[in-house]
Amino acid sequence: MKVLLLNGSPREEGCTYTALAEVADALNACSVETEIIHVATGPVHGCTACLGCRSRDGCVFEDDKVNEVRAKMRGADGLVVGAPVYYAAPNGAMLSFLNRMFYAGTADFQHKPGAAIVSARRAGTTASLDVLNKYFLISNMPVVPSLYWAMVHGNTPDEVHRDGEGMQIMRALGRNMAWMIKCFAGEEKPPKAEPERIRTNFIR
Repeated sequence: MKVLLLNGSPREEGCTYTALAEVADALNACSVETEIIHVATGPVHGCTACLGCRSRDGCVFEDDKVNEVRAKMRGADGLVVGAPVYYAAPNGAMLSFLNRMFYAGTADFQHKPGAAIVSARRAGTTASLDVLNKYFLISNMPVVPSLYWAMVHGNTPDEVHRDGEGMQIMRALGRNMAWMIKCFAGEEKPPKAEPERIRTNFIR
């Protein structure tokens, strides 16, 4: 069993990566293989509505990772999408990537659990999650739940690590995704929750 995790941040090991790594660790602890792929460290084309993907296997643009990730999804069991928040929405590179990837390959994603996580210094997180979750909902993908909205807060990776509640949410998300994948494979034992619920107050 394998889950792909897409880092939509231009910073390979920034705040979004920190959250994704926590999800990946929880999946690994449940015996699910993971791969974090950085998809926005260079230019990403927007969809030009050329419909070229309808007559070929994949998007017509070959100089980013859209077709690579789509091909890997054929052998994967789940997808986690992580994005930083820009102006109360997922960053543009991530949206351009997802627009082309899902439009060119919806069949590769159907019936596989999907989860979105977002990272912000302060606000815009719930609006961003709403945008990202719609890619799953329109593609026949069950959406993975957690203890709260799947977000972390902080301006640096260290601050994200100090967001105890956010990191616990990431771990719960990973365990729930592993459980859903195993349910589809016939293993239906639900995950155990951590013994104490963490509440993080951001007023210092």
